[in-house]
Amino acid sequence: MSVTAKLTKKDNIRMLNLILIVVVICLVTIGLVFLIDRFLPQKIKPVLVITFGLLSIFLGYKIYQSINAPIEFKKVRKERFSRVIAKLKDIRDSQEAYKTVNGRFAGNFNSLVQFVDTGSYTITSQKDSSFMRYDKVYQIDLQVDTIIIDTLGFIKVKDSLFKNDDRYKTMMDIPYAQGGEKFEMKADIIDKQGYKAPVFEAKAKKDLVLYDQPVDLLARENAHQSVEEVNGTEIKVGSLTDVSTNGNWPPIYDRKDQ
Repeated sequence: MSVTAKLTKKDNIRMLNLILIVVVICLVTIGLVFLIDRFLPQKIKPVLVITFGLLSIFLGYKIYQSINAPIEFKKVRKERFSRVIAKLKDIRDSQEAYKTVNGRFAGNFNSLVQFVDTGSYTITSQKDSSFMRYDKVYQIDLQVDTIIIDTLGFIKVKDSLFKNDDRYKTMMDIPYAQGGEKFEMKADIIDKQGYKAPVFEAKAKKDLVLYDQPVDLLARENAHQSVEEVNGTEIKVGSLTDVSTNGNWPPIYDRKDQ
């Protein structure tokens, strides 16, 4: 069963629970009104009826909020995380292109955006070939295998990655952040078993993206440790400690319909 199906099933259960609770509250209210009308003096009946009615409405609203809030939170989270992750994917694609040309990752967005704007890939072709070389030791002609690489032309990074879209110019901006915050991005060279490996990491805090959501639900979100969720307090791509350009989001955000 897919993650989406699981979430839908849970939401349906919550909605059924909500309906049952509302029905119970209505029945209890009707019962109280009946008892008040049957056994209490006429003078205080209107006051009690109004009081119980308002109390029932208030409790019903609170119960509705407690059940519906997580459902609405998930909708908001999915929508906002999808936009954040889309930008992180653009950053990753741009960084990988930068590394292909420069042999390392960009350490800041100014360099990365400038590279995308003006940089080019070299288009090459290669083919196997061989030739005969006289070996002085054996005093005979020996066949030497080689690879011939031809340069066919160049293609702009901007055209290759973004076509006619200039969204790369704002890929550093965190979607929904209210203070104009930018993704935090760093690049480094680390030693992995004697190999000097370029690495980078770009990330944004969930608090910035879900700034207006209920505090308790946000705290629960930041504590996630599950293969079906974006774990931790940040949404990120890449790593400064491992040779990886993966993101920390689950596969659902890589589906074509996201």
